[in-house]
Amino acid sequence: MPLDLYLSCVCWSKKVTMDHHRLHNPTSSYRHHQSAYKRERDDSWRSTDENKHLKLNPHHHHHHQHQSGSTQNPVSSRSLSTRRELYERDFPVYKQPVEVGCFSLDSERRFFNDRRQMRYYVEPDRNPNFDLRDGYKHRYVKRDDGVKEKLDHILSWIVANRSKHNSSATTASSRALDADFVTWRGHLTKLLTTPYETREGWLLAVTKFRGTLYISELETEAARREQENRTERHEEMTYWGYKFEQYTCADDPHSLPDPSGVVNTNEAFCTVVQTRLADHRLLFSGEVDCRDKDPDAPAAPACYIELKTSAEICTPKQRSNFHRFKLLKWWAQSFLPGVPRVVAGFRDHEGVVVSLETFHVSKISHLIKNEYNCWKPTVCMNFCCDFLSFVKHVATEDNPGVVYLFSWEPRRDVTFSVHRDSHYSFLPQWYIEGMTGSGDSRHQT
Repeated sequence: MPLDLYLSCVCWSKKVTMDHHRLHNPTSSYRHHQSAYKRERDDSWRSTDENKHLKLNPHHHHHHQHQSGSTQNPVSSRSLSTRRELYERDFPVYKQPVEVGCFSLDSERRFFNDRRQMRYYVEPDRNPNFDLRDGYKHRYVKRDDGVKEKLDHILSWIVANRSKHNSSATTASSRALDADFVTWRGHLTKLLTTPYETREGWLLAVTKFRGTLYISELETEAARREQENRTERHEEMTYWGYKFEQYTCADDPHSLPDPSGVVNTNEAFCTVVQTRLADHRLLFSGEVDCRDKDPDAPAAPACYIELKTSAEICTPKQRSNFHRFKLLKWWAQSFLPGVPRVVAGFRDHEGVVVSLETFHVSKISHLIKNEYNCWKPTVCMNFCCDFLSFVKHVATEDNPGVVYLFSWEPRRDVTFSVHRDSHYSFLPQWYIEGMTGSGDSRHQT
């Protein structure tokens, strides 16, 4: 890594750590941060008495045999608590995310190892008056939610760029990637928000292959029922977010947005970033709405912009709810890949954007600090960090046919089960072969 990049990563990580550390621990000093955090990590698996949030569940018994098929078989009595107070410690080291690549998905959801779907932000007037309902009936191509893509697009990118991202470990090592975890940004976002989530649970499938842990989300039964019972109003409001992007994004830096076109949600531009959370090396991808069109804008991901819509805020209660719930998800989603700005369009009940506001991700934690019993970035990041440690401790068999299924419901602990040669397996054969040197190039577009 070039010296200037290394120094910028160190400075960014220290700045993030110190900002959040001061915000939530104003009387403590930064110089104790790293040693205290290291002690926490070193002790994390030694004793369930010392580490209360990883505890024995007396209602489960140890199982020494794995069952195949869909039968759940808890192989350990350990679980991970999501109680917020357990994670109110120093903010963990999080290195500045570095973009190592990108890819595009076209109107038919085909993968391309390039930036063809990149869009450029065009700042609207202060009073935009965007009608988000326009085109919903006749100019809308909706992606098929029934097609479960799992990690396939990220895996396509890895195979296409394998020569650039081989492990730096010795040739005697079986590790194929210089990463502990590969996943989608959205899965990490769910982990960050888990300590404050009260409605939606999750299922995360994990498999270990050539030294790297792959995390892929599965649809819960509750999510499936909700999807089936969506109202027409809900479907239309989902469209509104995409329509807002069409009003504010152009296809190149020198053109203007064209809101008369078709909204096709198959299309996407995705960044691939590498970073480290404490001792966890992460490689993940996330969709990017647009970038700053200024040619002098900083390099990616610092030039990227997240676009959001939200109901206009008319009362103090609405503003409090916005801070407590919506800003949590916006912060988590953008902080992870290092996206610095969120541009929000506030709409009325009829779906007309009446105002815009820009939120700087680095300042969101200051916006919410006066809210009573509000979310804390340090709790989010520490829970995510401990969950990844939990996964490393549990998912030890290096075999793409073995899936560790981690399950969580609100107000419960995280538990897991192990499945061998089951329908939960999600690493495709073309990827396994491609990463062992015998694959073809079909997915290297």
